[in-house]
Amino acid sequence: MLGAGSFHLCIRVDGEETSAVIEPAVETPGKALFVAGHGAGSHMNHHSMLKLSEVLRPRGFDVVRFDFLYREKGRGPPDRMPKLQACMKSVIEKARAHAGPGKKIIIGGHSMGGRVASMLAAEGFVCDGLLLLAYPLHPAGKPEQLRDAHLPNIRVPVLCINGTRDTLCDRVLMEKALQPVKTRWQMQWLEGKDHSLPVTDEVGEIAARWLAEL
Repeated sequence: MLGAGSFHLCIRVDGEETSAVIEPAVETPGKALFVAGHGAGSHMNHHSMLKLSEVLRPRGFDVVRFDFLYREKGRGPPDRMPKLQACMKSVIEKARAHAGPGKKIIIGGHSMGGRVASMLAAEGFVCDGLLLLAYPLHPAGKPEQLRDAHLPNIRVPVLCINGTRDTLCDRVLMEKALQPVKTRWQMQWLEGKDHSLPVTDEVGEIAARWLAEL
């Protein structure tokens, strides 16, 4: 069941359609609209996405959850990156029309969703910041296959929250990958957490402090 003020959107993406939900901030006026992409094996109604919305909305975020096209159609493996990017871009542009004046547009999400957003930002897609959770720097067990080439091209502020036991993001390799990055990148490590990165009030508080500094 959706909360008060929440509503569904149908998003057109290159002749296909996917679903999104916009959930407004609660207890305080929204200062930012956060478009959150899910992970490769997840979906917009996964408990982790619902929890993310739950902890961010009382802290000044309007939250947009959506399904990438492959998940909307019930297909297996994720689409190729260009199609993932096209989907997220369409959702952002549709949601932006509902954002209202003065709100920051923040894009990101969990794992693959965050990576898609980071690549959009690196290519110059207009937004005010990136909020990344469990950024997948490399495939599990394959630290040599780094997904970092685009990171120095990002020009907006970034908050990236990863666990110290994330098998898809070796801490030493991540810190090395960030050396050529010039934008304001806040890297937050949660001790003992793995790639599933359970969303807690701590995550919400970290995000709220970061938003206040934007």
